[in-house]
Amino acid sequence: MTCRPGCAACCIAPSITAPIPGMPHGKPAGVPCIQLDEHGLCKLFNHPERPAVCRGIIPEPSWCGESKEEGLKLISDLEQLTAIS
Repeated sequence: MTCRPGCAACCIAPSITAPIPGMPHGKPAGVPCIQLDEHGLCKLFNHPERPAVCRGIIPEPSWCGESKEEGLKLISDLEQLTAIS
């Protein structure tokens, strides 16, 4: 599976605790990454500054679903299931 243009669910739904250029403390769940461009594509893709956690995300149906909306829901659900209370 390849990324859907304009989706960016994996760059919006999960929290990221690793520093991201422009977001030194990472990002909370549900907040779009500052490195997304106007087309929902990562400006750091294939650059060494891209956090390792982001490089480790592999698009697949169980993660992305069939649409951006489904991807956001799937990843948000996973975020809630794995949250430390």
